[in-house]
Amino acid sequence: MSGGPITFALLGVLALLLLVAAFTDIRNRTIANGLNAAIALLAPLYWWSNGLSPWPDMAIQFGLALAIFAIFAGAFAFGMMGGGDVKLLGALALWLPLLTMVRLLVIMSVAGGVLTLGMLIMHKIRKSNRNLEIPYGVAIAFAGLWVIAERYFNQFT
Repeated sequence: MSGGPITFALLGVLALLLLVAAFTDIRNRTIANGLNAAIALLAPLYWWSNGLSPWPDMAIQFGLALAIFAIFAGAFAFGMMGGGDVKLLGALALWLPLLTMVRLLVIMSVAGGVLTLGMLIMHKIRKSNRNLEIPYGVAIAFAGLWVIAERYFNQFT
């Protein structure tokens, strides 16, 4: 990956969009389709800025995103995850190579577990009778920001 100024600018835009996704998921428990579409539609510019070739590089990214989307659509079908979360993961998979995506999923799982535990404790303390809804977009955004930050900070090591 080339890592030129356009690449870093696009990663900065992605980071801002992830922050918006986390904020809206906390506030409304939804992630807007337009936000997920913006993340997905910026990915080809990112590919171009990194010099990815249409075959096989871009095809691999598209295939990875399709696989991630399909796997997590299954989680959505069983009520384990919201639709916006699934679309956000699919859009992020367009940006990240396989090993980075695996790292994102591991970080997301740990962050999601911590988030769920914290919200469950607060739910019990408040003795709420409402269903507990976890804004998993927060964990996804956190993991996305983590792997983006690695891209920025690992250049100094």
